[in-house]
Amino acid sequence: MSGWDEGAVFYSDQAQFPRGGPGGDPTADLSRHSALRKFKEFLRGFTGPTGDFPYRESLVHNRDHVTVAIEDLDAFDAELSDKIHKSPADYLPLFESAAAEVLASLRSKVAGETGEMEEPVTGDVQIFLSSKENCLSMRSVGADYMSKLVKIAGIAIAASRVKAKATHVTLLCKNCRSVRTVPCRPGLGGAIVPRSCDHVPQPGEEPCPLDPWIAVPDKSKYVDLQTLKLQENPEDVPTGELPRNMLLSVDRHLVQTIVPGTRLTVVGIYSVYQASANQKGAVGVKQPYIRVVGLEQSRDNNSNGPSNFTLDEEMEFKEFAQRPDAYAKLCSMIGPSIYGHPDVRKAIACLLFGGSKKRLPDGVRLRGDIHVLLLGDPSTAKSQFLKFVEKTAPIAVYTSGKGSSAAGLTASVTRDSSSREFYLEGGAMVLADGGVVCIDEFDKMRPEDRVAIHEAMEQQTISIAKAGITTVLNSRTSVLAAANPIAGRYDDLKTAQDNIDLQTTILSRFDLIFIVKDIRMYDQDKRIASHIIKVHASGAAASSKNAEASEGENWLKRYIEYCRATCRPRLSEKAAEMLQNKYVEIRQKMRQQAHETGRAAAIPITVRQLEAIIRLSESLAKMRLTSVATPEHVEEAFRLFNVSTVDAARSGINEHLNLSPEIANEIKQAEAQIKRRMGIGSHISERRLIDELTRMGMNESIIRRALLIMHQRDEVEYKRERHVIVRKA
Repeated sequence: MSGWDEGAVFYSDQAQFPRGGPGGDPTADLSRHSALRKFKEFLRGFTGPTGDFPYRESLVHNRDHVTVAIEDLDAFDAELSDKIHKSPADYLPLFESAAAEVLASLRSKVAGETGEMEEPVTGDVQIFLSSKENCLSMRSVGADYMSKLVKIAGIAIAASRVKAKATHVTLLCKNCRSVRTVPCRPGLGGAIVPRSCDHVPQPGEEPCPLDPWIAVPDKSKYVDLQTLKLQENPEDVPTGELPRNMLLSVDRHLVQTIVPGTRLTVVGIYSVYQASANQKGAVGVKQPYIRVVGLEQSRDNNSNGPSNFTLDEEMEFKEFAQRPDAYAKLCSMIGPSIYGHPDVRKAIACLLFGGSKKRLPDGVRLRGDIHVLLLGDPSTAKSQFLKFVEKTAPIAVYTSGKGSSAAGLTASVTRDSSSREFYLEGGAMVLADGGVVCIDEFDKMRPEDRVAIHEAMEQQTISIAKAGITTVLNSRTSVLAAANPIAGRYDDLKTAQDNIDLQTTILSRFDLIFIVKDIRMYDQDKRIASHIIKVHASGAAASSKNAEASEGENWLKRYIEYCRATCRPRLSEKAAEMLQNKYVEIRQKMRQQAHETGRAAAIPITVRQLEAIIRLSESLAKMRLTSVATPEHVEEAFRLFNVSTVDAARSGINEHLNLSPEIANEIKQAEAQIKRRMGIGSHISERRLIDELTRMGMNESIIRRALLIMHQRDEVEYKRERHVIVRKA
């Protein structure tokens, strides 16, 4: 022990217990020791409600992590759980070391190389906390919660790459080569490096300078660390505000468990870090973040089963489903202040409940979500339906066509400002995973943006390959879209093709397509007017007064959640046989129609439409909480399909529909006159042709109809934006 009497100051490292006062307060030390002992007791001796030892069991089964419910800790020792709440950063490491010690004592001894019985080597144990208390809103977490335990919920919108974070840094002195290990603060904090070396110089040796330490990366200890970005749930954001973000840091076993677009509930320690060294601004201003100590993915298909519904609610729901008028009642609850449109309501009810998802043995997924398109005149309450669904669906995102781009709907790759690396941010379709996306003004979207929805609608995933990121995100959503026809209003003189300006590819992905027309009829107009005046005068529609107050929006929301969580219907054999026959029949009719008119229907009837009818039957069964879809459900699904999609495919003029014999005769005469006026291959301005024929005493609308029919048969074609007509051979 040379150099012992040099007169230098020696100190022992007390930094392990930072709560000890300046005089090394022994009580703090004692309390930590007793806390460690109590933690051990808790893990060893806590009994569950059935008399088993849950934490001992879970420690033996998976040796590297254990999830502790704060309620259990509270029941075992209230003081302990209070300490974990107040200063989690000090007591969690104690808890983890207690868990490691308990695990070592639980493991049986193993025979070593020499045949001696040795203690088994145990690694670190990570403790996850879970809590049943209510979540705080992201806006209310402030300075009062600093370094306390908080619980917040939101959507993960971005995840960084996994980095290595040092837990113990090994330092080497440049001068005397002495080595020391410094613990590193957990989370995003750094290590505190001492300024001077405590080596005592020998006589004739030069003393160590200030700041002599250099870090040795190879000798240090590391854990995995990943940062996530958590955004408020869309339903919690106040109107007109931007959603807030919060930085999360997760380490060890929580790394890479989260993909962007997942809804999370996070228990963590609210702490701060110094953003970056070169940042301008005051030293005292730090960036907040949450160090996660417990994660829960919420609203997954299986995680929230019927457990979060009370027994009374379940009884009420089951009773309601048994009522003979349950279907009609549910449909009347959808958009109660909107007049008419009974079939649109039924379709939206089906969309909210959804069919059943299926996983085939070879890994193919069949979607259970129903997509609906409302196409029609202005002022037919399309957007009102969309707004209602946004309020009622358990998860919903509302967007408008012109204001949304392809990246905003699916996902975008952005670059992190501090670390210069690329990461993904999920868009509307990803955020509404498991819910409904309402897209208004669907026809005003740019075509290249509309293509981005194709994959999300049928395969229910969004695949991305840009900026070195290749990934697949889930988007199991239903789409409810509203669009106007090409001319703003639905023109009965044109065919369905000329009215609907959407590609066949996107139309075939919609299960139900409604053409909503504003029909001018005296008594109907009168009823609508009186309904609207009543709504404005009394602030509530006449019909909603007698509806029971309990069966309001909130009740409907809970009922939908319950049905989606508990019921997964399948087709019965009779229903399946009936479906097959009906589908073949519809295809036959369509083939016949195409044969007669000489052109294909605007809305194709394909296998997708057959799947659509299956999904509709399942969702009708789900409303009644039955596990089998019967022929009656298939009948109703077919009726809905007929009044929407098949009707839309037939609408517009075909020669046989809605023409009286006199008009048909006049149209034939007009055709003969047009052919007489125009030789094959000649062209004439449309205006001039119509003027000449009207001078001969013909009706202008008849001439236009004749031209349309000839265009359909490919006898004439339009040039120069429909101003010039050319007669073809």
